[in-house]
Amino acid sequence: MPSSTRLPRNPVDAEDVRDRVNTALGAFMAERTALLSGISDQLGPVAEALRDFLLDGGKRLRPAFCYWGWRAAGGATDDPGIERAAAALELLQASALVHDDLMDRSDTRRGLPAVHRRFENLHRTSGWRGDREQYGASAAVLLGDLLLIWCDELFHRSGLPAAAVSAAKPAFDLMRTEVMLGQYLDVLEPVAGDSTDAEALDRARTVLHYKSAKYTIERPLQVGALLAGAGPDLVDALGAFGLPLGEAFQLRDDLLGVFGDPAVTGKPAGDDLREGKRTLLVAHAMRGLSPADAHRLDTRLGAPDLTPDEIADLTTLITLSGAPALVEARIDHLLTDSLAALHAAPLADARSREALEALADAATVRKY
Repeated sequence: MPSSTRLPRNPVDAEDVRDRVNTALGAFMAERTALLSGISDQLGPVAEALRDFLLDGGKRLRPAFCYWGWRAAGGATDDPGIERAAAALELLQASALVHDDLMDRSDTRRGLPAVHRRFENLHRTSGWRGDREQYGASAAVLLGDLLLIWCDELFHRSGLPAAAVSAAKPAFDLMRTEVMLGQYLDVLEPVAGDSTDAEALDRARTVLHYKSAKYTIERPLQVGALLAGAGPDLVDALGAFGLPLGEAFQLRDDLLGVFGDPAVTGKPAGDDLREGKRTLLVAHAMRGLSPADAHRLDTRLGAPDLTPDEIADLTTLITLSGAPALVEARIDHLLTDSLAALHAAPLADARSREALEALADAATVRKY
């Protein structure tokens, strides 16, 4: 990375951003736990599940980009309001993950049971009546919705001036709209899309942009900058840095979803294949395989009865297609474009430029 002074290897901890966001989340959850307790003792498992999900993991990348967008626009280092505003993005992330795991029928998240599985287990161990899978799904929908409500609440109650919150709110709302529509397009593709047609790559990129790239990096940066009073030139410059970096981040995630080590990712090996995700990696693989092998990948991807041996077979097909090399080359290209935009951006201080370089490294150079 072109920088004379390197930040700590985990740049989310630079200036204690991660710890400060965790403290803000902990304080907010303590308030919400008291509220739940006052409503009913039966909400104890809800409070416990949400605390575990929010406070026991996560890279806090979105809050970090929000904070460094704030700093890039001249925001103060010690304003607790930005910590709470940035923490609101983690509530949005948690909401999306709870719903995403349910839609993907995932069993685990960060090495622990996914929220819907957790409540299925509660139903089973409590000996309750009815369909435990339906109960788990219903609980996950409601808890994800609750997190989305709390995300808005924490953002508005950040303590930052009302004019600053008002200036950033359109970008904040657009971010939430984009991620929900990206999620829908992601759900649509396996059932309505044709993985072998000429538009498959374009559709995969659209999903990638709206489900992940914008919401992970571009919009958090812009929200943070707007909270600090950024003008259009800086907002646009941060977008030129953030969008290609967000795409590179998701492409790395796609590789990890197929080839990642469960000890690192917290998800089973080949989990994206089991869930049938039609990623850009898969779209490239379809184009690089023989018709017979492409058909095999297309028909078995996401099959309910997919076996571990078949996951290994599909992983081999994707490797032989040359798709991983194409995706790696795309990541390198996107990272180059992103850093070039960062170096040209009119940032308020050198520290924010160094931090964003280090975050770009952390977001894209992750191990299998």
